[in-house]
Amino acid sequence: MSAASVTARGRTGVRDRRGMRIARFVVLLAFVLLFLMPVYVLFVTSFKSLQEADPSSAWNLPGQWSTQGWSAAWESLRGGLENSVKIAVTGSLISAVLGSLNGYVLSKWRFPGADAVFTLFLFGMFIPYQAVMIPLAGLLTDMELVGTIRGLVLAHVVYGIPICTLIFRNYYVTIPDELIEAARVDGAGMLRTYASIVLPVSGPAFAVTLIWQFTSMWNDFLFAVFLGAPDSWPVTVMLNNTAGSGAVAVQYNQQMASALLASLPTLLVYLLLGRFFMRGLMAGALKG
Repeated sequence: MSAASVTARGRTGVRDRRGMRIARFVVLLAFVLLFLMPVYVLFVTSFKSLQEADPSSAWNLPGQWSTQGWSAAWESLRGGLENSVKIAVTGSLISAVLGSLNGYVLSKWRFPGADAVFTLFLFGMFIPYQAVMIPLAGLLTDMELVGTIRGLVLAHVVYGIPICTLIFRNYYVTIPDELIEAARVDGAGMLRTYASIVLPVSGPAFAVTLIWQFTSMWNDFLFAVFLGAPDSWPVTVMLNNTAGSGAVAVQYNQQMASALLASLPTLLVYLLLGRFFMRGLMAGALKG
Protein backbone atom coordinates (compact mmCIF):
# COMPACT_ATOMS: atom_id res chain seq x y z
CA MET A 1 0.00 0.00 0.00
CA SER A 2 1.45 3.32 -1.06
CA ALA A 3 2.01 6.31 1.21
CA ALA A 4 -0.42 8.36 -0.86
CA SER A 5 -3.17 5.77 -0.33
CA VAL A 6 -2.57 5.74 3.44
CA THR A 7 -2.66 9.53 3.52
CA ALA A 8 -5.92 9.63 1.53
CA ARG A 9 -7.53 7.12 3.86
CA GLY A 10 -6.40 9.12 6.86
CA ARG A 11 -7.92 12.28 5.45
CA THR A 12 -11.16 10.42 4.70
CA GLY A 13 -11.27 9.13 8.27
CA VAL A 14 -10.73 12.63 9.63
CA ARG A 15 -13.51 14.00 7.44
CA ASP A 16 -15.85 11.20 8.54
CA ARG A 17 -15.19 11.84 12.22
CA ARG A 18 -15.66 15.56 11.70
CA GLY A 19 -18.93 14.90 9.89
CA MET A 20 -20.13 12.66 12.72
CA ARG A 21 -19.32 15.37 15.28
CA ILE A 22 -21.18 17.98 13.24
CA ALA A 23 -24.18 15.65 12.87
CA ARG A 24 -24.26 14.98 16.62
CA PHE A 25 -23.99 18.71 17.31
CA VAL A 26 -26.89 19.46 14.96
CA VAL A 27 -29.07 16.77 16.56
CA LEU A 28 -28.28 17.99 20.07
CA LEU A 29 -28.92 21.59 19.05
CA ALA A 30 -32.29 20.56 17.62
CA PHE A 31 -33.23 18.88 20.90
CA VAL A 32 -32.12 21.94 22.88
CA LEU A 33 -34.22 24.25 20.73
CA LEU A 34 -37.19 21.91 21.02
CA PHE A 35 -36.81 21.87 24.79
CA LEU A 36 -36.45 25.66 25.05
CA MET A 37 -39.47 26.48 22.88
CA PRO A 38 -41.97 26.42 25.80
CA VAL A 39 -39.49 28.37 27.94
CA TYR A 40 -39.31 31.04 25.24
CA VAL A 41 -43.10 31.34 25.15
CA LEU A 42 -43.23 31.58 28.94
CA PHE A 43 -40.53 34.23 29.02
CA VAL A 44 -41.81 36.55 26.30
CA THR A 45 -45.44 36.25 27.41
CA SER A 46 -44.54 37.08 31.01
CA PHE A 47 -43.22 40.48 29.88
CA LYS A 48 -46.29 41.40 27.83
CA SER A 49 -49.11 43.60 29.00
CA LEU A 50 -52.49 42.03 29.75
CA GLN A 51 -53.92 43.34 26.47
CA GLU A 52 -51.00 42.01 24.43
CA ALA A 53 -50.74 38.58 26.10
CA ASP A 54 -52.82 36.43 23.78
CA PRO A 55 -52.33 32.82 22.55
CA SER A 56 -52.59 33.98 18.93
CA SER A 57 -49.42 36.06 19.35
CA ALA A 58 -47.56 33.78 21.77
CA TRP A 59 -44.45 33.62 19.57
CA ASN A 60 -44.18 37.36 19.08
CA LEU A 61 -41.86 39.50 21.15
CA PRO A 62 -43.58 42.08 23.37
CA GLY A 63 -44.37 45.32 21.60
CA GLN A 64 -43.62 47.04 24.89
CA TRP A 65 -41.83 45.16 27.66
CA SER A 66 -43.82 45.27 30.89
CA THR A 67 -43.27 43.84 34.39
CA GLN A 68 -46.97 43.94 35.18
CA GLY A 69 -47.24 40.15 35.05
CA TRP A 70 -44.21 39.66 37.29
CA SER A 71 -45.52 42.11 39.89
CA ALA A 72 -48.89 40.38 39.98
CA ALA A 73 -47.22 36.95 40.13
CA TRP A 74 -45.03 38.00 43.06
CA GLU A 75 -47.98 39.36 45.00
CA SER A 76 -50.00 36.17 44.49
CA LEU A 77 -47.15 33.69 45.13
CA ARG A 78 -45.12 35.43 47.82
CA GLY A 79 -46.74 33.55 50.70
CA GLY A 80 -46.50 30.23 48.88
CA LEU A 81 -42.84 30.83 48.05
CA GLU A 82 -42.04 31.49 51.70
CA ASN A 83 -43.83 28.31 52.75
CA SER A 84 -42.08 26.27 50.05
CA VAL A 85 -38.67 27.55 51.17
CA LYS A 86 -39.42 26.60 54.78
CA ILE A 87 -40.66 23.15 53.78
CA ALA A 88 -38.06 22.29 51.16
CA VAL A 89 -34.96 23.65 52.91
CA THR A 90 -35.80 22.27 56.35
CA GLY A 91 -37.06 18.95 55.07
CA SER A 92 -34.16 18.32 52.70
CA LEU A 93 -31.56 19.09 55.38
CA ILE A 94 -33.22 16.79 57.92
CA SER A 95 -33.63 14.04 55.33
CA ALA A 96 -29.98 14.30 54.30
CA VAL A 97 -28.72 14.08 57.88
CA LEU A 98 -30.93 11.12 58.77
CA GLY A 99 -30.11 9.37 55.50
CA SER A 100 -26.40 9.87 56.11
CA LEU A 101 -26.57 8.38 59.60
CA ASN A 102 -28.67 5.44 58.43
CA GLY A 103 -26.41 4.77 55.47
CA TYR A 104 -23.33 4.88 57.67
CA VAL A 105 -24.71 2.39 60.18
CA LEU A 106 -26.01 0.03 57.49
CA SER A 107 -22.76 0.04 55.50
CA LYS A 108 -19.88 0.50 57.97
CA TRP A 109 -21.19 -0.26 61.46
CA ARG A 110 -23.17 -3.37 60.70
CA PHE A 111 -25.30 -5.25 63.23
CA PRO A 112 -27.25 -8.54 63.13
CA GLY A 113 -30.18 -8.18 60.76
CA ALA A 114 -28.76 -5.13 58.97
CA ASP A 115 -29.64 -6.55 55.55
CA ALA A 116 -33.24 -7.19 56.63
CA VAL A 117 -33.53 -3.63 57.96
CA PHE A 118 -32.12 -2.24 54.72
CA THR A 119 -34.63 -4.31 52.73
CA LEU A 120 -37.46 -2.86 54.79
CA PHE A 121 -36.12 0.62 54.07
CA LEU A 122 -36.23 -0.17 50.36
CA PHE A 123 -39.86 -1.28 50.59
CA GLY A 124 -40.71 2.23 51.73
CA MET A 125 -39.63 3.57 48.33
CA PHE A 126 -42.39 1.70 46.54
CA ILE A 127 -45.33 2.69 48.73
CA PRO A 128 -47.45 5.19 46.75
CA TYR A 129 -48.52 8.43 48.35
CA GLN A 130 -52.21 7.56 47.97
CA ALA A 131 -51.83 4.37 50.05
CA VAL A 132 -50.67 6.25 53.16
CA MET A 133 -52.60 9.49 52.78
CA ILE A 134 -55.57 8.67 55.04
CA PRO A 135 -53.58 7.08 57.92
CA LEU A 136 -50.98 9.84 57.63
CA ALA A 137 -53.68 12.49 57.88
CA GLY A 138 -55.10 10.73 60.95
CA LEU A 139 -51.66 10.55 62.56
CA LEU A 140 -50.92 14.22 61.94
CA THR A 141 -54.36 15.13 63.28
CA ASP A 142 -53.64 13.24 66.50
CA MET A 143 -50.29 15.03 66.74
CA GLU A 144 -52.02 18.38 66.06
CA LEU A 145 -49.74 18.94 63.06
CA VAL A 146 -52.25 18.69 60.21
CA GLY A 147 -52.48 21.93 58.24
CA THR A 148 -49.09 23.14 59.48
CA ILE A 149 -45.69 23.50 57.86
CA ARG A 150 -44.19 21.23 60.52
CA GLY A 151 -46.64 18.50 59.54
CA LEU A 152 -45.72 18.78 55.86
CA VAL A 153 -42.00 18.69 56.71
CA LEU A 154 -42.51 15.59 58.85
CA ALA A 155 -44.47 13.82 56.10
CA HIS A 156 -41.80 14.55 53.48
CA VAL A 157 -38.93 13.58 55.77
CA VAL A 158 -40.49 10.25 56.70
CA TYR A 159 -41.35 9.47 53.10
CA GLY A 160 -37.88 10.50 51.92
CA ILE A 161 -35.87 8.44 54.42
CA PRO A 162 -35.77 5.27 52.25
CA ILE A 163 -34.28 6.91 49.14
CA CYS A 164 -31.88 9.01 51.23
CA THR A 165 -30.71 5.92 53.09
CA LEU A 166 -30.19 4.08 49.81
CA ILE A 167 -28.12 6.92 48.35
CA PHE A 168 -25.84 7.24 51.37
CA ARG A 169 -25.55 3.51 52.00
CA ASN A 170 -24.42 2.82 48.43
CA TYR A 171 -22.03 5.77 48.56
CA TYR A 172 -20.45 4.76 51.87
CA VAL A 173 -19.85 1.24 50.57
CA THR A 174 -17.14 2.77 48.35
CA ILE A 175 -15.20 4.02 51.41
CA PRO A 176 -12.41 1.51 52.27
CA ASP A 177 -13.18 -0.56 55.35
CA GLU A 178 -9.53 -0.20 56.38
CA LEU A 179 -10.16 3.45 57.30
CA ILE A 180 -13.01 2.47 59.62
CA GLU A 181 -10.95 -0.31 61.20
CA ALA A 182 -8.02 2.04 61.72
CA ALA A 183 -10.30 4.52 63.50
CA ARG A 184 -11.61 1.74 65.74
CA VAL A 185 -8.07 0.65 66.58
CA ASP A 186 -7.28 4.23 67.57
CA GLY A 187 -10.20 4.11 70.00
CA ALA A 188 -12.75 6.13 68.02
CA GLY A 189 -16.37 5.21 68.61
CA MET A 190 -19.26 5.20 66.19
CA LEU A 191 -19.97 8.94 66.17
CA ARG A 192 -16.29 9.94 66.30
CA THR A 193 -15.53 7.71 63.31
CA TYR A 194 -18.47 9.18 61.44
CA ALA A 195 -17.45 12.76 62.18
CA SER A 196 -13.74 12.26 61.47
CA ILE A 197 -13.67 9.76 58.60
CA VAL A 198 -17.04 9.49 56.87
CA LEU A 199 -18.60 12.95 57.05
CA PRO A 200 -15.68 14.87 55.46
CA VAL A 201 -15.95 12.79 52.24
CA SER A 202 -19.76 12.85 52.08
CA GLY A 203 -20.11 16.03 50.02
CA PRO A 204 -21.18 14.40 46.73
CA ALA A 205 -23.74 12.17 48.46
CA PHE A 206 -25.17 15.17 50.33
CA ALA A 207 -25.41 17.08 47.05
CA VAL A 208 -27.35 14.25 45.39
CA THR A 209 -29.68 13.89 48.37
CA LEU A 210 -30.28 17.61 48.82
CA ILE A 211 -31.10 18.14 45.15
CA TRP A 212 -33.35 15.08 45.09
CA GLN A 213 -35.25 15.97 48.24
CA PHE A 214 -35.42 19.71 47.58
CA THR A 215 -36.86 19.13 44.12
CA SER A 216 -39.33 16.55 45.40
CA MET A 217 -40.57 18.76 48.22
CA TRP A 218 -40.68 21.92 46.14
CA ASN A 219 -42.74 20.26 43.40
CA ASP A 220 -45.08 18.43 45.77
CA PHE A 221 -48.77 19.05 45.31
CA LEU A 222 -50.61 16.04 46.75
CA PHE A 223 -49.30 16.25 50.32
CA ALA A 224 -49.78 20.02 50.29
CA VAL A 225 -53.43 19.85 49.23
CA PHE A 226 -54.37 16.88 51.40
CA LEU A 227 -52.40 17.71 54.56
CA GLY A 228 -51.97 21.47 54.28
CA ALA A 229 -54.12 24.53 54.88
CA PRO A 230 -54.26 28.00 53.29
CA ASP A 231 -51.66 29.27 55.78
CA SER A 232 -49.23 26.44 54.93
CA TRP A 233 -49.88 26.00 51.22
CA PRO A 234 -46.65 25.91 49.18
CA VAL A 235 -46.09 27.60 45.86
CA THR A 236 -47.43 24.67 43.83
CA VAL A 237 -50.90 25.06 45.32
CA MET A 238 -50.79 28.83 44.96
CA LEU A 239 -49.69 28.40 41.34
CA ASN A 240 -52.64 26.11 40.68
CA ASN A 241 -54.97 28.68 42.18
CA THR A 242 -53.44 31.35 39.93
CA ALA A 243 -54.01 29.20 36.86
CA GLY A 244 -57.64 28.78 37.82
CA SER A 245 -58.30 32.45 38.52
CA GLY A 246 -59.47 35.17 36.20
CA ALA A 247 -63.22 35.55 35.99
CA VAL A 248 -63.33 37.94 33.01
CA ALA A 249 -60.07 37.50 31.12
CA VAL A 250 -57.31 34.96 31.48
CA GLN A 251 -54.19 36.77 32.69
CA TYR A 252 -51.66 34.90 30.59
CA ASN A 253 -48.81 37.23 31.47
CA GLN A 254 -49.30 36.64 35.19
CA GLN A 255 -49.65 32.89 34.72
CA MET A 256 -46.46 32.64 32.66
CA ALA A 257 -44.53 34.80 35.12
CA SER A 258 -45.87 32.70 38.00
CA ALA A 259 -44.69 29.49 36.34
CA LEU A 260 -41.20 30.91 35.83
CA LEU A 261 -41.08 32.33 39.34
CA ALA A 262 -42.08 29.00 40.87
CA SER A 263 -39.41 27.13 38.92
CA LEU A 264 -36.48 29.48 39.63
CA PRO A 265 -35.48 28.03 43.05
CA THR A 266 -35.03 24.48 41.74
CA LEU A 267 -33.05 25.86 38.81
CA LEU A 268 -30.77 27.75 41.18
CA VAL A 269 -30.23 24.64 43.29
CA TYR A 270 -29.16 22.67 40.22
CA LEU A 271 -26.84 25.48 39.14
CA LEU A 272 -25.21 25.70 42.57
CA LEU A 273 -24.97 21.97 43.33
CA GLY A 274 -25.04 20.47 39.84
CA ARG A 275 -21.27 19.91 39.74
CA PHE A 276 -21.37 18.00 43.02
CA PHE A 277 -24.51 16.18 41.86
CA MET A 278 -22.71 14.73 38.85
CA ARG A 279 -19.72 13.84 41.00
CA GLY A 280 -21.99 11.97 43.38
CA LEU A 281 -23.58 10.06 40.54
CA MET A 282 -20.22 9.10 39.11
CA ALA A 283 -19.05 7.99 42.56
CA GLY A 284 -21.88 5.47 42.68
CA ALA A 285 -24.35 7.28 44.89
CA LEU A 286 -27.31 5.94 42.89
CA LYS A 287 -25.90 2.56 41.97
CA GLY A 288 -26.61 -0.72 43.58
